[in-house]
Amino acid sequence: MPESVELTMVIMTFIATDDARLSELLAKYVVLTRGQVGCRNVDLCVSSSRAHTFVVLQKWTSRADQQAHFDSPVMVGFAEGCRGLLAQPPVIDLLDAISAHDLA
Repeated sequence: MPESVELTMVIMTFIATDDARLSELLAKYVVLTRGQVGCRNVDLCVSSSRAHTFVVLQKWTSRADQQAHFDSPVMVGFAEGCRGLLAQPPVIDLLDAISAHDLA
C-alpha cells in the first residue's frame, strides 16, 4: 500500500481596491513564500469572472509548516502591506487534501 502523504492546502481570496498595487504585493509574497520551509507550491491567479479578485493557492507538506508560515515575517509583512488595498477582509480557507488512495 502506498505511503500516506500529508498535504495541507490554503486558498486565499482578495478583492482589490487597487489592482496594480495589490498584484505587485501578491507577486512578491508568492516569490518569498516559495522559499519557506515546507512550501510545496504557491500559485497566484486572477479571476476571469469576478473583477478585482485575486486568488493565492498554496500547498504545504504539513499543517505545522503552514502555521509556521502564517506566523512568519513573510506573512506578517504581506498582511501589513495589504492595508488600504482591499475592499474587504480576505477569505482564507485551510484544506486537508484527500488522495485517491484515501477514497479506495
